[in-house]
Amino acid sequence: MQTHFTLAQLQDDPGIAEANQILRSCVHCGFCLSACPTYTLLGDERDSPRGRIYLIKSMLESGTKPERDVTVHFDRCLSCLSCMSACPSGVDYMHLIDGARTRVEREIKRPMLERTQRALLSWLLPRPALFRLALMAAQPARPFARLVPGRLGAMLRLASAPAPPSPLDKPQVFPAKSAMQKRVALLTGCVQKVVAPAINEATVRLLTRLGCEVEIVDGLGCCGALDHHMGRAEAAHDHAARAVKAIMAAHRARALDAVVVNASGCGTALKDYGHLFKHEPALAADAATVASLARDVSELVRDLNLRPTRALGHHRIAYHSACSLQHGQKITELPKQLLVQAGFVVVDVPEGHLCCGSAGTYNLMQPALASQLGERKAANIARVAPAMVAAGNVGCLVQIKGFSAVPVVHTVELLDWATGGPAPASIAQTVLAD
Repeated sequence: MQTHFTLAQLQDDPGIAEANQILRSCVHCGFCLSACPTYTLLGDERDSPRGRIYLIKSMLESGTKPERDVTVHFDRCLSCLSCMSACPSGVDYMHLIDGARTRVEREIKRPMLERTQRALLSWLLPRPALFRLALMAAQPARPFARLVPGRLGAMLRLASAPAPPSPLDKPQVFPAKSAMQKRVALLTGCVQKVVAPAINEATVRLLTRLGCEVEIVDGLGCCGALDHHMGRAEAAHDHAARAVKAIMAAHRARALDAVVVNASGCGTALKDYGHLFKHEPALAADAATVASLARDVSELVRDLNLRPTRALGHHRIAYHSACSLQHGQKITELPKQLLVQAGFVVVDVPEGHLCCGSAGTYNLMQPALASQLGERKAANIARVAPAMVAAGNVGCLVQIKGFSAVPVVHTVELLDWATGGPAPASIAQTVLAD
């Protein structure tokens, strides 16, 4: 793609220089269109990666304030990155749309209600104690969620009762329960520790059983991914910087072999820290080290000796490949291979490249499109008639649960169960009760 930036733009703004390189790698081929969920639903070129690339190019070249009728198409992007998996030219759409969102957030004054909702999500979600209180406060109104339109209704529908606090909520070290293989830190997340702490607990049980010493790092909170995808660059940067400093303090004290992440959206963010801090000399080296240590839990389990102790082959599992895992981290077959190794029968979900509609805060800020994608995902799951659905991202679990009657569990919960841990609660109450 031909670009027309001025020399001053390219020299004075590293973001423009990076965008120019990305834009020029696009060859207009259109392979991204069929991979894009919003184009699949809406059929509007402006709601496709190629269309958004043109809109971003025009916005950046002109140097003018973004127009609201243009930026709505940026807001509709899920950042699922399916387009990057489909692109034969290797266009770095992820960093291009991230930069565009940052500019929009800085220069566009959104309607007051929308600004308030975005600010509320940015403030609440990374703070587990406050988020837990907010969910508790929302419970009396939740039965009336379907009567409330728009984003507020979506927030109420997704406001499930919080889980009780977990023993993993405080810094500590869990020793290996077999021959020592690795020393790792676990990112316990922010939303996940409130709505599904059983995922972290299963992760610790599994990894210690397989020979890992697992540390819950002091001061390690939000990774910044949620703010990052909303274009709130300063808030995302602050969260990420604190995460880098906390992880590096633990690494220097105890020489970590990996930073394990069991929420693939967070894992994609951590693995991109080298890029996020590349222009900051004070943090660049440490951020690159953290990125190099980051591992999805499936990557770590692959390197350990997974030995199932239960015969579970009669359980048919539909594997939902989270976008941040298959497109963001390029991990596609490994989780399925581990589930098969653990003794399960694994089937793919049709249209597996299409997002379920969760996408961070997308199902809260774009509820109509997110619901269409959730319904489509549930229908595709039903086509393969599984006993349960496995996925590697808590946002996907929450989203799919809202549209499908099939129990949804994290992959690591199933691996823990197969190797001696307890059955996930949703399975114990449904599948095992049948």
